[in-house]
This record gives sequence, structure tokens and C-alpha cells, in this order.
Amino acid sequence: MSSVRPWRDIQRRQSRQIMVGSVPVGGDAPITVQTMTNTPTEDVAATIDQIRRCEDAGADIVRVSCPTAEATEHFDKITKAANVPIVADIHFHYKRALEAADKGAACLRINPGNIGSSERVAEVVRAAKANGCAIRIGVNAGSLEKDLLEKYGEPCPEALIESALDHIKLLQDHDFHEYKVAVKASDVFLAVAAYHGLADAVDCPLHLGITEAGGLVGGTVKSSIGIGSLLWAGIGDTIRVSLSAEPEQEVKVGYEILKSLGLRTRGVRVVSCPSCSRQGFDVIRTVETLEKRLEHIKTPMSLSVLGCVVNGPGEARETDIGITGGGNGKHMVYLSGVTDHHVKSEDMLDHIVSLVEAKAAQIEAGEALAFDPHAEAAE
Repeated sequence: MSSVRPWRDIQRRQSRQIMVGSVPVGGDAPITVQTMTNTPTEDVAATIDQIRRCEDAGADIVRVSCPTAEATEHFDKITKAANVPIVADIHFHYKRALEAADKGAACLRINPGNIGSSERVAEVVRAAKANGCAIRIGVNAGSLEKDLLEKYGEPCPEALIESALDHIKLLQDHDFHEYKVAVKASDVFLAVAAYHGLADAVDCPLHLGITEAGGLVGGTVKSSIGIGSLLWAGIGDTIRVSLSAEPEQEVKVGYEILKSLGLRTRGVRVVSCPSCSRQGFDVIRTVETLEKRLEHIKTPMSLSVLGCVVNGPGEARETDIGITGGGNGKHMVYLSGVTDHHVKSEDMLDHIVSLVEAKAAQIEAGEALAFDPHAEAAE
């Protein structure tokens, strides 16, 4: 059956599917959103509290660093408390991987070539198999092997891909196939090229990220360009947006990237104008307030907030609920794309929140559907 809007179609790369705890990654599974805690793992209460906030923001998987024996000592308390699969981030010391696997990790993030001899890799694989753990191979341009840097002269797509293939072989030599791979770099061009090359070379799920992307604004832009372009090309099965910001922000940005491409829907998708002197109300402050007050809504739906009647009616016709700025402090409200009633400036915020909450409740109860202006054409 042909698509009604073929210019929006994304053909996902076919990959093997693996399980990270109860969450499928790859194949036809939804693209998952990950983040990583930044609390000291030894502080179990603080780590669990941060995981809970990430869960509330929509994280499908959360990664926790395990650099020391103290970090893994009470790791089982963290994995038992979490409602999402926990990935144990391991560097160099293979014993931390063994401990994390025994204490409930759903996945181990390692580079097999960094943890020592083939015997140690075999031990980690045995622990992973015994505990039902997946493994994520994490290649990073900032920590490439010395021999590859000498061979290629600098981090380049070929070096990242070769590193990944070397690590994959170590796992395959031990008959382990429940793995996913990342080839991250802070340089968008390098990362994107490496992922394209790796996508052609392997059939495993790919974990996308632009590492060390920067702060909330700059990192969001870089990640959106890099991760977004790969997803648009059909590449990627799980994503982590790396920001110098709280992990909940990483989750929110990750979802916004997926929502923009029509790959995941969660919560309220806001369509709003940049504002100008024609605006009938303070669009910027209104959108800021509405986004905060509607964070609790998990139901997929759409809201348009436009300051005037130039583009307002057209955008409102495409959304579940719309508000368009009018004159004399009275603004037009649209429901399911149709003009419905007016609201005064002083009542607008509370009114819009109540409309969104009511529509979300109706959708969740099966009494209504999210508005699709193209539904009739699709039939």
C-alpha cells in the first residue's frame, strides 16, 4: 500500500533485534531513547532518584557508570529499583562487568579489546550469557586504539569502523551475538560517516550519538543534525543525546528528535511561531509556560500556539487544539482543526491546559483519537 505522504517516509535499515532487559532494540522495534546518570553510583539513593526522573521524562533505558568496586557493591539495589533496563558502563576492568552482570545489569557497555586477554573477554561473555545481558560495544573517536591511530594518522571513519569490527570479532569468536554498536565522535561529519559505513558492514543494532556534543543549546543542535540525519536515512535503533545538562534534558531532546521525524510520539507536540509585533499575546512566555505545565501529559497529541491570524488558522487546522491571537485580548480556540470559541487573555493559559488534559483523558479512555487532518485521505 503506497503512502499518502511518501515525502515523509523513512525506510529503516533492517537489523537484528536484541533484548536489553525487557526492551527490544533493533528490527522493527521502536527506536529507544537512552540517557546516563551523573550521580556517584556509590550514592544509591541519589542514583535511583535520578533514574526515576529520567523514567518520568520517558527514558527507555538508563546507563550507570561502574568504575570501581564500590560502585558495583550495591548495584543490585539500583537495578531492582529501576523500572527500565539498566546498562552498566564499564571501562578497562573486566571484574566490574562480572559484578554488574551478576547484580542485574541488562546490558554491559564495554570495549572487549580494552579489558585484557581473550580469557577475560571469555569471562565477561560467560557472565553476560548466564545473566541474560546484552553487550554494547562503544567505540569513541577520543579513545581509539594506538595502533589504529598510527595506521590512519587521526580519527577517521575507517578507523572507527575497523575498531568496531575488531571488537565485534572478539565477541563472535566467543559465540556471543547479543550486541549493539556505537561509533561516536564529537565531530558530526566524522560520526555520521562512520555510522553510514558501519551500517553497510554489519547487521547488528546501532546505538546513535554525537559524543561530547556540548551544552543544552549547542549540544542539542549538533545532536539533532547528526542523529537526525542518520535517523532520516533509516540508520539507528537506539539513541543517546550527550549533553552537558541534566539527563532528563537528554531524554526530552531525544524524543523531540524522534517526534520531528515521526518515529516516536509521546506527549504534546507544540507548534508555535517565533512571534513578532503582530502577536496578540506574548507567544514566547506562553509557550514556555505551557510546555512546563503540560510536561505530565504522556499521551501523543498536538497543540498549536500562534500569535496572529496570518499563519495561525492554517496551523490550527492541523492540530488537536489550537490558539490564535486576536484583537482586544480575545483569541480564537480551535478543536480538532475547527474554529470553536474565543478565550480572553487572562483565562487563556488555564483554559488551554484544561483542554489538553481533557483531550488526553479522552484519548486514553478510548473515547477519542488524536487528530489527524489527513485521516480521510489515508482511507
